[in-house]
Amino acid sequence: MIEPRPRHAAPPDRFAAASPDPWVAPAPDDPVGGVYRFAVPAAAVSEAPGGRDGQVAVQGDFGPGRTWTEFNADGEGDRAATVGPLEPGVYTYRFVVRPTPDAEAVAIRRSENSRETTADLDTLFVPGPGAAWLADAPDGGELAVLRYGTGEALVWTPPGYDPDRPEPYPALYLLPDEGRSHRDWAGPGRLKQILDRLVLDGDAEPMVVVAAGDLAVQDLVQGLVPAAEAAYRVSPAPADRAVAGIGRGAGTALASFLAASGTFTSVGVLSGGLDRPIGPAEARELNAANMIRVYGGNVTDPAYDDLVALEAALAAAGVAFESDGAHPRAGGTWETWRSALRDFAQRLFRPVADRGPSEGHRPFTAHEPPAPGTAPTPWIDADGVATFEAGPEFAAASRVAVWGNFGPAGSWPRTPMTRRPDGTWRLTMPLQGGSYHYKFEVDGVERKDPNNPASVHSEPAWSTFAVPGDTLRGRYTVPAPAAERGEASVLAYTSTAGEAERSAFVWTPPDYDPHRAEAYPVLYLQHGGGQTWTDWIEVGHADRILDHHHRQGAVVPMVVVMANGNGVDFPTELTARIAPAAEARLHVSADPRRRALAGLSMGSGHTLSTLWAHPGAFAYIGAMSAFGGPPEGTDIDAVNAGTALIRVYTGDSQDFTYKPTLDLIAAMERSGIAHEFAPVIPGPHGWDVWQQALIDFLPRLFTAER
Repeated sequence: MIEPRPRHAAPPDRFAAASPDPWVAPAPDDPVGGVYRFAVPAAAVSEAPGGRDGQVAVQGDFGPGRTWTEFNADGEGDRAATVGPLEPGVYTYRFVVRPTPDAEAVAIRRSENSRETTADLDTLFVPGPGAAWLADAPDGGELAVLRYGTGEALVWTPPGYDPDRPEPYPALYLLPDEGRSHRDWAGPGRLKQILDRLVLDGDAEPMVVVAAGDLAVQDLVQGLVPAAEAAYRVSPAPADRAVAGIGRGAGTALASFLAASGTFTSVGVLSGGLDRPIGPAEARELNAANMIRVYGGNVTDPAYDDLVALEAALAAAGVAFESDGAHPRAGGTWETWRSALRDFAQRLFRPVADRGPSEGHRPFTAHEPPAPGTAPTPWIDADGVATFEAGPEFAAASRVAVWGNFGPAGSWPRTPMTRRPDGTWRLTMPLQGGSYHYKFEVDGVERKDPNNPASVHSEPAWSTFAVPGDTLRGRYTVPAPAAERGEASVLAYTSTAGEAERSAFVWTPPDYDPHRAEAYPVLYLQHGGGQTWTDWIEVGHADRILDHHHRQGAVVPMVVVMANGNGVDFPTELTARIAPAAEARLHVSADPRRRALAGLSMGSGHTLSTLWAHPGAFAYIGAMSAFGGPPEGTDIDAVNAGTALIRVYTGDSQDFTYKPTLDLIAAMERSGIAHEFAPVIPGPHGWDVWQQALIDFLPRLFTAER
């Protein structure tokens, strides 16, 4: 039996876990779950430098692939931002204030949670499917603070740790990246929860885990290791020691193996590498390791190129190593490193048959985005990773962000770009399939991306693009093959608003025949407030949704008319001007049973007001983010007799018409109006919700003809 060294470190202190953050809570009246309210009390805003007149925000890894992003917190008293629904897992965040739009964000507080993490960061655990391995475990191990010399470390001991056990425990030493704290392993790193679950489930060998600060090799080998072995029942045998690190800590882990041969026999490299070649002698040293395993994020990981170079150097030097491959969903973030810790711990101090990468991980291969200014932005690679570029026209700016629907469920955070040495700005993040719209925010001023040729008539600063992918919107909002697309044309008509000439977009199916015997059924589809007749095509991509439905045979061939509903008595405008113009110039039916009407937000109000005023004129009704119950005197019998379908859609509690939609449903139920209330679509008052509603609504139209 190998005895540990004499104990000479200070007795460990119990580590105090952080209490729940009183500024964060599940959003009230959340119908889908996972939506959180981040609120800064008015008193804290007043006390923060620049808080009274500045912009308060919550920053966190809420973006795609856990990209760091920012939600403005607004309000008259407390400043609040609603974020979600968040997928189950662990998030890192902080509250900040920016006194002026071009100023650096300043943290509002250092909360109780911050004793776990670097500086002013807090952590939030969102429970749910797939996150059980990150949840607290009953009867788990213990975290303690170990002080030695001038240093401090966190030490996790496994469930049932016995300081008098005959056989000493093996030990894993963890090193942070530059600028990070050893306490991050307990906060966003979730060390205790991950190791508790592994050991309690029998998926990892009981071990002692020591999370260190940013140490030099000598301090690690000659300071921390002896201190840990003095304070705990830890084996001094090299075969019972492993080391892993993030970033610079990964380099230290490799360097410690090379500089202190025989100290460690397993090395985990997380988003890092060596900054020098590997010589023959060093290759022999590395090949003496039980295991060298390389981990990292996808191409958004700042260390991605270093990982490619490290694996190439190891292979060229003849060093045996294992690659876990690139994390498919995240870059150089705790999402990646938590998964790496879980995988690495399971492989230590026990036989392991499978030496391949984790499921879904891809090899680290060279990745080079186009040179600045050489391609329209954003540039989308084959994996759906988008690279935005702001050119030299913004070189003098202090802050440039991309403001778009990249947040959870299509919400609108501001995602900071990084200034490059040549004065350009870049942002790279992985995106799920779907259509996106965005603008730049340059020192608080909204600016169009000059390198994106897309335009939006109603909002000149917007740019749009689409990413293919196996999601609902990814399948329906990217262009269909050219040969299978319908035609989007413009219909002119005379409005009741001063007899002005107005325009409507018209979609006709690919096989549209203006001379066929039977006229086509028609859907009149309306935009919302602040929008106009172009938005369903330019932002909502209704034409693409229709193209895909048509090519799949999921809809009855129809014509769709998207007119201008601004500044008019819409029931009159529709029945006296829009519909007659469409019937005169297009081969569409005037039969109410073959006419449908739908709209979003203001357009839903127009849709419903037309239904109440002209019951039976349109057999199919769709209301998205809806409001406007039946007024007194509505002919309920006529509504029910003349309407084949009334279907209502809404976003979740972040949609500001959510409660009016519930009021509408209640009013129709009280009145006895037959209707369908579609399942709540996660997301705020935005195009992500309305596109999903349209995808659902179209196949339900004119079903008697199928």
